[in-house]
Amino acid sequence: MIVIGEKLNSTLKAIRPAMEARDSETVQDLARRQVAAGANYLDVNAGMFLEEESDILTWLVETIGEVTDVPLVLDSPSPEALRAGLKVHRNGRPLINSITGETGRWEAVLPLVTEYDAGVIALCMDDEGMPEDVDGRLAIAETMIRGLTRAGVQPGDIFIDPLVRPVSTGSHYGVVALETIRRVKEDHPDVHIACGLSNVSYGIPGRKRMNQAFLVAAMAAGMDGAILDPLDTDLMDFVCATEALLGRDAYCMNYLKRHRSSQKEAALQKG
Repeated sequence: MIVIGEKLNSTLKAIRPAMEARDSETVQDLARRQVAAGANYLDVNAGMFLEEESDILTWLVETIGEVTDVPLVLDSPSPEALRAGLKVHRNGRPLINSITGETGRWEAVLPLVTEYDAGVIALCMDDEGMPEDVDGRLAIAETMIRGLTRAGVQPGDIFIDPLVRPVSTGSHYGVVALETIRRVKEDHPDVHIACGLSNVSYGIPGRKRMNQAFLVAAMAAGMDGAILDPLDTDLMDFVCATEALLGRDAYCMNYLKRHRSSQKEAALQKG
C-alpha cells in the first residue's frame, strides 16, 4: 500500500513550533523517521502560517529534500503556496493535495498539475459541497478523472480521496467511504485511493482501534493508499498483515520480515 506520512503538518501542535522556528534538525529527524517506518510519500503542510505559508512551505520542501529522496505531497489550500513548493521540489514526482470539482479550485490547481507534471489527490466535492451519498461522490470522481486524463494526467498519477467523515457525526459515513472506495477501484483500477484515515475516528474515544478497524475494511474494499501516521507501529503492523491476507504479499515475505524485525527490536530493548 502507498503510505503517505502525515506528521509534517502545521495543524499538529507537536511540530508547528519547529516549523515556525525553522528548526531544520527537528523537521529532518521527523522526515527520516517516517521514511524509515515505511512512508512512500511525506505530506507537507504549512497552512497554519497564513501569510508566511509560501515561504515556510518552500523551506520545508528544501529542508526535507536534503535528508530523504522520497517525493512529497504538497498540501495547501493556496495555489500560490503550491507553486512555491513545486518550484523547489526535486525528489521524484510530487503530489498536489488537493484538487476538487469546485470551479475556482479546479481552474487554479489543474494548470499546476500539468505544468509541473505532478500527481494529484482529488477530493470528492464540488460547487454544491460534499455529497452525503455514494452516487454523488462517484459522479464527482468520474468528472474529475475524465477532466484530469483529458488534460494529460495518467490514471496512475490520480489519487481519489473519498472524503472520510467521522462516524461520530453520522453512522453512515463509514459505509459511504468504503463503498465509494470499492466502486472507484472497480471502475478505474489504475486510479489510486488516498484516504485520510484518522478522520473516521474524530470525536470518539479509542481512536487508534477505530482507525485500525477502518484500515482493514478499507483495504479490503480496494484502498491502496492512505494518509496516516507511519510511526504508529501497531497501525503499520495492520497494513502489513492485511496486505498478506489480501494476497498482495507473496508467501507472506514482507509480513515475516516485519515480524522478525519487531522481535529483534523488542529483544534489544529488553537488553
